[in-house]
Amino acid sequence: RQLQSKADLLAQRCGRPIVVTGVSARDRTRDRGVDVSGIQWFDNATDLARFEGIDVFVELIGGDSGPADESVRAALAAGKHVVTANKALLARHGVELARMAEKAGVTLSYEAAAAGGIPVVKTMREALAGNRINRIYGILNGTCNYILTRMEQDGLDFSDCLADAQRLGYAEADPTFDIEGNDTAHKLALLTSLAFGCEIDADAIYLEGITSITRADIEAASELGYRIKLLGVAQKTDTGIEQRVHPTMVPKTSAIARIDGVLNAVAVDGDAVGEVVLVGPGAGGDATASAVLSDLVDVARDNAVPALGLAVSHPAYRHRCRGPWPCRCDPPCSRGSSTRRTSSSARTPPSCAGSSVRATAPCTRRRSSALTAWARPSANSRVVSSALLRPRCAGNATCQRHGRRGP
Repeated sequence: RQLQSKADLLAQRCGRPIVVTGVSARDRTRDRGVDVSGIQWFDNATDLARFEGIDVFVELIGGDSGPADESVRAALAAGKHVVTANKALLARHGVELARMAEKAGVTLSYEAAAAGGIPVVKTMREALAGNRINRIYGILNGTCNYILTRMEQDGLDFSDCLADAQRLGYAEADPTFDIEGNDTAHKLALLTSLAFGCEIDADAIYLEGITSITRADIEAASELGYRIKLLGVAQKTDTGIEQRVHPTMVPKTSAIARIDGVLNAVAVDGDAVGEVVLVGPGAGGDATASAVLSDLVDVARDNAVPALGLAVSHPAYRHRCRGPWPCRCDPPCSRGSSTRRTSSSARTPPSCAGSSVRATAPCTRRRSSALTAWARPSANSRVVSSALLRPRCAGNATCQRHGRRGP
């Protein structure tokens, strides 16, 4: 719909028209509010991805496997540019897909996947390319932010706010993926790879949703001068890249605390520019369309940028285990026995994620002695739940690095 209504404007800005030449979906008869009768139809998305009549394949299927994964891989293998809004797919296979795009000499664009209508990917890949990113954090899920806002402003219980969000269409019939923090974790994994140039294990992100937040928590935070927000946080530490998703107490005077309702916000801390805060709609049809069009315009302008900001073949791109070279993971990880190394990967121990990685050296991470010692996204913020007072590996079995059982 946006492509049709803005065809002339887009042609002027790109120097060439953007034309839809093929469409694929499960239901051909569904009314989509736009006439597709004159466009070639494909029952199989993979066939569309391989179609010689397209230059760009736009994937809006969703999911980290199945048709979405198969069609994107087919498009890249066929030398087609790919634009996607699929955060789950990129969180799981992003680095592998970026390698495929790099090898094929095409672009993999995903502005809509990271923060909806907020142009954070373009900002980080281009506008902040001259900065070393120290930390990135933000409100990455509008459903959770809406619920927490209503709980504070209207004094409602969590269940009442959730029901209201579902009635208004802000929450799915099954809201688990949103309220348990999984959606935020997928977006955070994507932004972390982009910010720090390293492969991220999305399953190892510390995760805590908002289901345990009560009115009493909201009121107590307010009395102390804080508001509760569900934040995704990634930052550099002496031992690697720390990632976490959890409810956080942020000062009422901070920029992030003023983000209410379904709005999202992303704060990026660069060494040269300082902190940059981007605010906007994180979801919705028009916001997603805006981001997808932005990627299409870049392709039409031949504005080619590495998918993750840094070519994944570059020696500075770090493997997720971040251990000494050659890799000594047990069992061996996919990095293999390469002898090429960078100074950062040579001195950084493997990231501990419970029993998923067996490290060769004792764990250097200790249990925090204070609630705010490591889990805060800013100097004046506090984490709500004392459940975060655990080693950062958050292992549930006997941790291979800590040598003890439990978190």
